Amino acid sequence: MGLFSKEYPPEVAARVPPGNRLVKSWPVLHYGPIPRFDGASWDLDVRGAIANPFTLSYQELRAMPTVSIGADMHCVTGWTTLDNAWEGVPFRAIRDMAEPLPDARWVIAHGANGYTSNLSLEAMDEDDVLLAWRNQGEDLSPEHGFPLRLVVPKRYAWKSAKWLTGLEFTERNRRGFWEERGYHVHAEPFAEERYSYQEGPRAELEP
Repeated sequence: MGLFSKEYPPEVAARVPPGNRLVKSWPVLHYGPIPRFDGASWDLDVRGAIANPFTLSYQELRAMPTVSIGADMHCVTGWTTLDNAWEGVPFRAIRDMAEPLPDARWVIAHGANGYTSNLSLEAMDEDDVLLAWRNQGEDLSPEHGFPLRLVVPKRYAWKSAKWLTGLEFTERNRRGFWEERGYHVHAEPFAEERYSYQEGPRAELEP
């Protein structure tokens, strides 16, 4: 139950992680400038410990079957928004096309400005993980990650990399941008996995 749970009805409080509070707006937080989008040259590069490396043009990506999910979003800075409606391609569809090798256990998400976030393949394999381009019925605005944003609802929002350009499957963990700066490898909000000092001795290896 969240730190501010007394402010909310029980059914709402149960959805707010410890140390977080509900906000009505959608705060904008990111590293680096907002990139310009060129639909003619943009592509998604999928590579690494997989049997079938490939790239998708923006047109090919948007032509894939899509799903819509409702999910909450939790930021390590302390805010939570409820009932976000996302639309995009399930990560599992990309995984199936890529055919991860047996030793692939991690996925490195690559975004603009050299940004990366790292997630275990187990975390990415949840059925609500999307490569999304729409939120609340409208295309994402540039400041929120258009043309493509990774959405991993069960992890703090820094894992949901904006301006996604690639997915790299790896055998071993490689810490992402914020993880190198002291943030937690796994980032599960209800366990308050905020900082690297909270990690167990095998966090680099275990999903």
